[in-house]
Amino acid sequence: MNKNSIEWLKKLKSFMMNILPQNKIPTVKKLIIGVSIVIPLVVGALFRIRIPGDLSFLPPIYAGFNATTALLLVLALIVIKQGKMELHRFFVRLALMLSLLFLVCYVAYHLTSDPTYYGDINHDGKLSSMEIAAAGSMLLIYRIILLSHIGLSMVVIPMVLYAYLYAWAGDYKSHKRLVRFAYPIWLYVAITGVVVYWLISPFYG
Repeated sequence: MNKNSIEWLKKLKSFMMNILPQNKIPTVKKLIIGVSIVIPLVVGALFRIRIPGDLSFLPPIYAGFNATTALLLVLALIVIKQGKMELHRFFVRLALMLSLLFLVCYVAYHLTSDPTYYGDINHDGKLSSMEIAAAGSMLLIYRIILLSHIGLSMVVIPMVLYAYLYAWAGDYKSHKRLVRFAYPIWLYVAITGVVVYWLISPFYG
């Protein structure tokens, strides 16, 4: 590893371990509110906007981001119970970065691709009565998992960001109080993201 790489890693570690200055907290709170509003609007727009491009390779990649995020969240819980705060912080911030990468890839894929429907065996973009019958109860199960995944992913965004802000600012009491709810929801969203991909992947065109 060369000198420049070592310096870059030191700067990255310094950035990821520092405590947020108090005078920057109001600005970060405004950003959290903005992000929490913009992301659902962008996801909603995906159903109406299409741009040319072939990004069909992305679904397994962003499913991998979800799987890795879930693993990082489990590791973050384990190390914080061992009192390893810096390592816990590092794992959580990596999970946040992967969640951001997931969002970018998810938006890019759905902007360039038509929707895929569970049970669409012939890949014609709609479900016939025969396809619905063939899918059986799994279609309902898939829809329940998908809707819970999407709904909770919207709910958890401000929860995770505020919990992160509290920890970053050193307000660990508020962080612990909020993370009791944010953590299991975030973990559920990450895991069900992988499950949704696993269920829908046979029906990609």
